[in-house]
Amino acid sequence: MLLLRGTAVGLTVTQIGPPDRPRLRVQLLQPVPLSGAEPLAEAFLDHLLGLRVDLSAFYALAAREPALASLAQRFRGLKPPRFPTVFEALVNAIACQQITLTLGIRLLNRLAERYGYAAPDGGAIGLPDPGRLAQVGPDALRDLGFSRQKALALVGLAQAAVDGRVDLDGLAALDDAAVVARLRELRGIGRWTAEYTLLRGLGRLHVFPGDDVGARRNLRRWLALTSDLDYAGVQQVLTAWQPYAGLIYFHLLLDRLAAAASGDPRSEPSAEPG
Repeated sequence: MLLLRGTAVGLTVTQIGPPDRPRLRVQLLQPVPLSGAEPLAEAFLDHLLGLRVDLSAFYALAAREPALASLAQRFRGLKPPRFPTVFEALVNAIACQQITLTLGIRLLNRLAERYGYAAPDGGAIGLPDPGRLAQVGPDALRDLGFSRQKALALVGLAQAAVDGRVDLDGLAALDDAAVVARLRELRGIGRWTAEYTLLRGLGRLHVFPGDDVGARRNLRRWLALTSDLDYAGVQQVLTAWQPYAGLIYFHLLLDRLAAAASGDPRSEPSAEPG
């Protein structure tokens, strides 16, 4: 399901063609209760799945860098995903602070089921928008399993977006430092959450959230380093592969998820700071 102009539209997306010439077949489910749904769905999927992001320069760089080549080749064809809105990127980040990714997703699913948009089949799709979430009391979010601090941060974010104290759409016009500074003025948002939003909400592929403990560990393992990395160390080792540090973040995440699927106990994402 996609939410297009407030209307739930069902669709299926299937990859067809070989890996070196992949194509997507997108079929809207009938009936489609929205005029012009096809171009809207196409634009939405382009944004959500990074379909038109040109990765040829990334693969050219990987071909010259042995450490990167095997990782890039293993997941060749990966496109950088983005959340539908900056607001949703922030909600996802806040939910996953200080807990495992698995538990964070459970919290987000509960939030969507309780307060998300109603789908035609009676279920829920997506997260609530700022107007909806701003009306939810923090105690109601605590009933879903959110900590007190996260509940206050989520409601505060929604209220700030609704009353104009923060222009989330306008963040795209700011440089990285300005976006981070603006977001950190909000309750419950630290450097990790802000940088995660730069990558997942604004599509800035040069950003590797350096406070991500799990990503640091996987970066160290991938590079066979003998000592832990701090924030500055992460930025230093990734300098040679800029402006694609964010793509490496995605590749390492996939590598971690693949390890989890194979039963590797070291693959469980660690708690992230705010």
